[in-house]
Order: sequence, then C-alpha cells, then structure tokens
Amino acid sequence: MSDPVLFTEVTAQQGKRIGIATLNKPQALNALGLDMVELLLPQLRMWQDDPDIACVMLDSEGPKAFCAGGDIVAMYRAMQEQPGQIPDFLHNFFVEEYRLDHLIHTYSKPFIVWGNGIVMGGGMGLMNGASHRIVTATSRLAMPEISIGLYPDVGGSYFLNRMPGKTGLFLGLTGASINASDAIYLRLADHFIPHEEKERFIESLQALVWDEDANQSLNDLCRCFHEEHHGQMPTHNVENHLDVINSVCAADNLTDVVDAIVNMDCGEDKWLSRAKATLEAGSPITAHIVWQQLHRANSLSLADCFRMEADISCRCGEFGEFQEGVRALLIDKDNNPAWRFSSVDEVPADIVEFFFSSPWSQDDHPLANLGE
Repeated sequence: MSDPVLFTEVTAQQGKRIGIATLNKPQALNALGLDMVELLLPQLRMWQDDPDIACVMLDSEGPKAFCAGGDIVAMYRAMQEQPGQIPDFLHNFFVEEYRLDHLIHTYSKPFIVWGNGIVMGGGMGLMNGASHRIVTATSRLAMPEISIGLYPDVGGSYFLNRMPGKTGLFLGLTGASINASDAIYLRLADHFIPHEEKERFIESLQALVWDEDANQSLNDLCRCFHEEHHGQMPTHNVENHLDVINSVCAADNLTDVVDAIVNMDCGEDKWLSRAKATLEAGSPITAHIVWQQLHRANSLSLADCFRMEADISCRCGEFGEFQEGVRALLIDKDNNPAWRFSSVDEVPADIVEFFFSSPWSQDDHPLANLGE
C-alpha cells in the first residue's frame, strides 16, 4: 500500500533543492487523516531547518481534489466508541492538524500550495496559510461544515474575518462553494494557473536563482503564469453578489441574518439558491458557532484562534450534533439529520456557551505554546 503522503526533492539552482509533499489518497479525495498529519509535520519542520531547501510545495495525487476535508468517517467511528466524551482520536487529530496549519502560516520559507479541484474543510486549512496559493480552472473551495454539525475550523476564525464586506459570515453560514476567481477576490488564493501547467511551473521553479531576491523572483514567476492564463478564469460569483451578501448579513443578530438569507429572492440564480438551501438544511447550532467564533476572533491572534478552535472542535466531538450530521450525510446517507434544535431561535445561550468553554485550563491547553 502506498504511503498517504509522498515526499520528493527536486534539484534547483546553486545547489538548492525544492521539497514537494504530495497528498496521496486520491480515492478518498485526499481527505486529511491523522496519519497524513503525522507525516507532514516532521517533514515540513525538517525542510524548514535545512538550509539547502529553497522552498516547499504541497500538492496532491489525482485530478479531482487537493483535499476534500478531514477524515470525518474516522471521527464518526471515534464518537461512536466514546459517546458523550471527547474522543481521544478527535482530540489528537484536531490538535495536530492545527499545529500543522499554524506551521504553514508561519513557515520561514516560500510555501506553495497547488489547490487543484476540491479544496474543502481541512484542505482549506492546509492551503490558507501558504505564501503562494495556486488555484486552477477546477478549483472548488468551501467550508461546508454547517451540513454536518461542525463549523469552519482550521483557522476559519481568522481568515473568514479578513474577507471583503460580510462575505466571510455568508460563506461560513451557507457553506457556499467558490471558484478560482472568487478565491482570489476573497484573499483565499493568490494566482490562477491551469492544472496542465503544473510540470512547467515546477521546472520554472527549478530554474529560479534562489538568492536574497528569490521571494520577489517567485512572486514574478507566479504572476507571469497568472497573466498568461488570465483570460481562462471563471466568472465571479461572490464579487457579482457582494451587494446582496452585505445586505442579507447586515443585521447585528444571528436570527435576523438567517431570516434574511433564507428569505432572499434568488430568482434563477443557482449559486445563491444553493447557498440558501444549505443554510436552511444545516445545523442551527453550527450557525450560532459561526456567529460567535467570528465575533470572538475579531481581536484574537492566529495562535489564539487555533486555541479557541481546539476547544470548540473537541466540544463538537462530545456534544453529538457533529456525529448526527456525519451519520446522515456519509454513514446512512439519508440526508435527514435529526438536529437537536429546529431553528436558531430555539438554541439556548448556555448550549452555545458550552462550545466555547475550554476542556483544559490555560496552562494545560495542548496548544498553549503555539506560536512561541
């Protein structure tokens, strides 16, 4: 059986090398498992410390997906085995995943992510912190956790707040899928390059002179590829709907925002209609978590966002809403989750607060030293 992550090094100019990590579970759309995280963390740290590694690239096997999210089926099994508790597997997975995401955000060398195909959930976490984020014609990015009773984690508390207007809140509540043009507009990606150009792009990386101006040279290279293929970029969804998004998300309370989204007149617009339908069918608890996480994260550092998310994610593993959402979508596949509450108005404040209560003391938090 092939390794879930493949590591290669290719030669570059001046005796330098480029490290390439490839997610290698194409049959599972490269869903991120704990085994993959435990391989990536030490290798990326080793490359960061190796003076002969000029830059790192993270890509994936198969044409369909960079990474379609975390391995939530494995999480479901863990929740079944430890009902009403924080499952050991979930604790370990989320803590190590957030360590990996934070490492990418703070990496000391150029870090390129080739985000071809589906980039969702955990894939967004891997991609968002990279210094050079590439999207292609088939890129489809989303944080659709409201459909499974989870919430936009992997740094979503940080990056959703940094999008134009109210777009972060809208995408968090609706799980709306976005394309390459949207991703660049929303600051979730940097450059558009067709997937068939990947080998030529890597060859161009190898030809770069990796000196003190290397970062600018890499920027110029990415921009050159982008400009060469700019005419192939898809039509914007988010930017074209920005006024509608800002309008329906303008209220200062969750109930009014949800009402505005589910009652908006979508006409024949399929993108807005799908967003509306996803929110209507989604978990009311998740909607509250999204609302709270974005408000609470406004003044938090990146490391503090990951610490908060570790708290919320472990509580989600304990509470049961997440387990029910996975059951309905991926286990029984009846698409009929029995959410704990039928509307956001019914969710008590103490239930919402539970998800933001830490299972650990400040000193004992597993991410206490993150970023130090």
